Amino acid sequence: MSVTILGIESSCDDTSAAVIRDEVLLSNVIASQAIHEAYGGVVPELASRAHQQNIIPVVAEAIKRAGIHKNELDAIAFTRGPGLLGSLLVGSSFTKGLALSLDVPMIEVNHLQAHVMAHFIKENPEEKNQPAFPFLCLLVSGGNSQIIKVSAPDRMEVIGQTIDDAAGEAFDKCAKVMGLGYPGGPIVDKLADQGNPKAFVFSKPHIAGYDYSFSGLKTSFLYTLRDHLKDDPDFIEKNKADLCASLQTTIIDILMEKLRKAAKDMQIKEIALAGGVSANSGLRKAFSEHAERYGWNIFIPKFAFTTDNAAMVAISGYYKYQKKEFCPIDAIPFSRVVI
Repeated sequence: MSVTILGIESSCDDTSAAVIRDEVLLSNVIASQAIHEAYGGVVPELASRAHQQNIIPVVAEAIKRAGIHKNELDAIAFTRGPGLLGSLLVGSSFTKGLALSLDVPMIEVNHLQAHVMAHFIKENPEEKNQPAFPFLCLLVSGGNSQIIKVSAPDRMEVIGQTIDDAAGEAFDKCAKVMGLGYPGGPIVDKLADQGNPKAFVFSKPHIAGYDYSFSGLKTSFLYTLRDHLKDDPDFIEKNKADLCASLQTTIIDILMEKLRKAAKDMQIKEIALAGGVSANSGLRKAFSEHAERYGWNIFIPKFAFTTDNAAMVAISGYYKYQKKEFCPIDAIPFSRVVI
């Protein structure tokens, strides 16, 4: 018998709703919030207000595009955390009201695990390009940098993670000091394509195991700008592309070095990429090069599933529904957690 899941995502500044039926995506609607660009980052209070405005029309549009009636839903999956608490409260509160009105169960979803599960979304029933268990997933976003060993949809182990800043945060903050705007990651990626990745050398951390650190890289980048600006006030403008290319290459080198080590130590060649930074062209190229060099079987998400979206929440909910892992109506969201 078919199972139809509505997914709701509201962890940060994107309001999203999606409908999945038996692993196949029927709709995925995302409303982004441009208001944060003026502030150089997400303003939590503004984000939660925008979610309140967006959530009803977004859910209605997702159900409409899916070509179903709301009474056909078997369950509603929602992001319980981690994320911005105000934003999560909007999504969880709406889920509770809708689930009660339809008399269907709620399914809580971990936002980070949902990014990993995005690899199991099918856009048509014939799709079979999914990683085999166990696999390693490099999860890279503005707030997280993790290497996760995935043994099953409900068995994920973080074997390495950042001890300070995330890779996406390094991209954004370095872009900000160069005056490139927000979000900085996509801008750096675009400019890097025009620059020399060996023009500047930035420090790389020496962290044991599979953990990451990007605070030292940010400091090194800042000092490089400071020292050169003393001699040339136009240094950034003259070297913008080379700075971006060198920064991007350094971040990718740091990420891939630990991933290579983990893959070798665990003798796993099924390797996936996930999270917002998985849209970065340099990182995608590095994955392809490693696949050719080390015999990895790689899985890179479609661009539509790199940023925060409800399709990944819905597919996570679908797998939980199979095991009847439902959520009590009094569940409250959480802002921080590890897998």
